[in-house]
Amino acid sequence: MRPDILNPLFAETGTLDGVGPKLARPLGKLGLTRVRDLAYHLPERFVTRRPVDDLDQAGEGEQIVVALTPSEHRAARSGRGPYRVLAHDSAGNVCALTYFGRASYTAKKQLPVGEKRWVAGRLDRYGDMLQIVHPDHVSEAGDATLGHLCEPVYALSEGLTQPRLAGLVGQALERLPDLPEWIEPGQRAARDWPDWRRALAQAHRGEDSAARDRLAYDELLANSLALMLVRADNRRRRGQPLTGDGRLRERLELPFPLTGAQTRSIAEIEGDLGQEAPMLRLLQGDVGAGKTVVALHAMLIAVEAGRQAALLAPTEILARQHFETLRAMLRPTGAEIALLTGRDKGRARESILMGLMDGTINVVVGTHAIFQDSVAYRDLALVVIDEQHRFGVAQRLQLAAKGRRTPHTLAMTATPIPRTLTLAQYGEMDVSRLDEMPAGRQPIDTRVVAQERLADVVEAVGRHVAGGQQAYWVCPMVREHESEDIAAAEARHAALQERFGDGVVLVHGQLAPERKDAAMARFAAGEAKLLVATTVIEVGVDVPAATLMVIEQAERFGLAQLHQLRGRVGRGSEKSTCLLLRGDALSETGRERLALMRETQDGFRLAEEDLRLRGGGELLGTRQSGDTPFRVATLDQIQRLLPLAHDDARLLMERDGGLEGERGSAARVLLYLFERDWGVQLLRGG
Repeated sequence: MRPDILNPLFAETGTLDGVGPKLARPLGKLGLTRVRDLAYHLPERFVTRRPVDDLDQAGEGEQIVVALTPSEHRAARSGRGPYRVLAHDSAGNVCALTYFGRASYTAKKQLPVGEKRWVAGRLDRYGDMLQIVHPDHVSEAGDATLGHLCEPVYALSEGLTQPRLAGLVGQALERLPDLPEWIEPGQRAARDWPDWRRALAQAHRGEDSAARDRLAYDELLANSLALMLVRADNRRRRGQPLTGDGRLRERLELPFPLTGAQTRSIAEIEGDLGQEAPMLRLLQGDVGAGKTVVALHAMLIAVEAGRQAALLAPTEILARQHFETLRAMLRPTGAEIALLTGRDKGRARESILMGLMDGTINVVVGTHAIFQDSVAYRDLALVVIDEQHRFGVAQRLQLAAKGRRTPHTLAMTATPIPRTLTLAQYGEMDVSRLDEMPAGRQPIDTRVVAQERLADVVEAVGRHVAGGQQAYWVCPMVREHESEDIAAAEARHAALQERFGDGVVLVHGQLAPERKDAAMARFAAGEAKLLVATTVIEVGVDVPAATLMVIEQAERFGLAQLHQLRGRVGRGSEKSTCLLLRGDALSETGRERLALMRETQDGFRLAEEDLRLRGGGELLGTRQSGDTPFRVATLDQIQRLLPLAHDDARLLMERDGGLEGERGSAARVLLYLFERDWGVQLLRGG
């Protein structure tokens, strides 16, 4: 149960003054549904203003506060132009206060002719006149405006304004309870960190790095502690030691010999499976490094030991693909494999459920449908989770509860993660790395092409498709954004379909699942020759006949994402090519990123370089899909503070009595505050 002290923080935003259904919508878009979310919606930056006696003291482009007296209101002649209020300062300088659209109503009320007002905003020039467009604040008393000299700027969504959001954040901060201190006292004193309440207030008031660091540290500590609890709980649990006799693995007929990295990883997994404590291991493998074969060996050890294995995939397309691949590989062994997704109904489903219950099905592949309440296993001993970052720890624990004893868990990810961040994402797991490519995998010819050569690229795609091969064309967004010239997938699909006919299909995240699956199925079967898509194809589409990848506006993508996309080709025996189309306005970082893509195909090196180039930006290009586990901590803070938080969590667990002592009960509050409370649940359920 969540501690009562946190209830004010987890109250809905609808309990705040002025929040009705209309305002709840834009707040919901930003994920601000509770008081806690508003308190942690930290400013993106701050506007610092300087008070001046008159406009002669101010520079153009500067944020200022100045006293002005309106002398004339001018409405636009056509009714379409801006509304201007001419005003003068104490030295007689004239300045236009300019308003667009409906804001003119505000101007009429706030700026009566002949009455002095204090105005805050950015001073600019239009023609030969000074102007302030849409002043941020207008007030009768100077002290009210001077209170806005340093002001936070928040991320907004349509229907919200800065003052409105700032007001709601203010209400949220007033409701903050006094929470017990969970940071080790010496640690806090050494860094001169404020207490939790003060840290949140300061982080909203100004660029206080100590306050920001303290809040990031809290989040990292909660994460480290929760992962440590999972690890400790796992060590306490009794699993089933699995020892295979090799009879099924001997019958495998693999197309190429195992790499050294595959052999090493299989040995590590086999060692873990032989222990009574359940395995908790992450298999990191670059695109095409052969993770499936390693997982297959692990699953066969379970089957040789007379138990069952399950493979969990994030999407139905990926589950079907794994099923087809594994079924072909398992054929010589005689092991029974089945596919179970949410779409299976009626007799077919009943038959699979019976087979899992009586043990005639040895291996099941599926989506989250495989851990629904209606699915029971005779003896599930190993769970393999593909694309681990798509599933939370809580989901994994749910699946682990399906076995008679806790099953062994092998998690796999094709996103190479820098060593620095492995601890943040997977601190509770042992890690195996596949850092060699199987023999026979040809390097992909990667070229950077300027966007103005688009017509040549379309011609090349035409020749490629006419020769009987298939191609991908990836666009960065689904629909045209009004203010930016972004090649939308829908528009690109229409143009290419007009050129090449029905053999062009479209896939993006906003399509209905049936339409998406149908388009993918046509492409996988070779009926469609060209697949236009957004980054939804980044993970797990395996079409060996596709040998050309075109990525439009490649500079918009992170390195790791570009690498993932490139890995969709080069899966067959034919030579593959990846064309990175770049726009004209290429930043230094963008140029370096594309050069690295040409230079190397080592995903682990690219992940480290991505981290270096992005600095405090998105982690591995995953922020787009919300995969990073942190909302407060930036990349820079993760690198600086995570080792400290990890050591502090270990100290709490090993020296300070875990969650039982005084600091332990404060840490329990912290886990609930950051919704890492599955760590606490384990202590109960364990």
